[in-house]
Amino acid sequence: MKKLLSSLILLGVLVAGARAQDTWPTDIAFVQDWFHRPADVVGLRIGIPYGSNDAITGIDVGFWGQSDYAWAFQVNVVANIVRDTMGGVQVGLYNEAGNLTGIQVGLWNRAPTLAGAQIGIINLADEADGFQIGLINRTELMHGYQFGLVNVIRESPVPFCTVLNFYF
Repeated sequence: MKKLLSSLILLGVLVAGARAQDTWPTDIAFVQDWFHRPADVVGLRIGIPYGSNDAITGIDVGFWGQSDYAWAFQVNVVANIVRDTMGGVQVGLYNEAGNLTGIQVGLWNRAPTLAGAQIGIINLADEADGFQIGLINRTELMHGYQFGLVNVIRESPVPFCTVLNFYF
């Protein structure tokens, strides 16, 4: 009986310690675990079909990746979504970051604040420092260049231009 009680106490301590851990070196989400979401991943996150964490630092691969913060190289087939700050590279069909310092490459790229580059079919930003290359590029304020079929910088003396638009 003492051995059983000791074993249960030890098991409880180990499980509680594992659950209290704030940072994980890997997160492999084959089916998202709705009862436990690792707070942070420093290393590798694999999301098949979906991975979600508070923060990711490192490499994020899969079909759909989502986090609050990321300092990472993200390659997700369907979507990369970072609700707040993103530093690094996003490659996927749909890329979104709240404040992006880095590069987005995809069909649809969105970043309210951009310091870097967007390369895709549709590129959207509110404030951009850098460049946008795509069929449709739109920003409210730009310090940089746009290359594409439709280029819109709303706060520019020339708000619309084809092929090349710029404002500093």
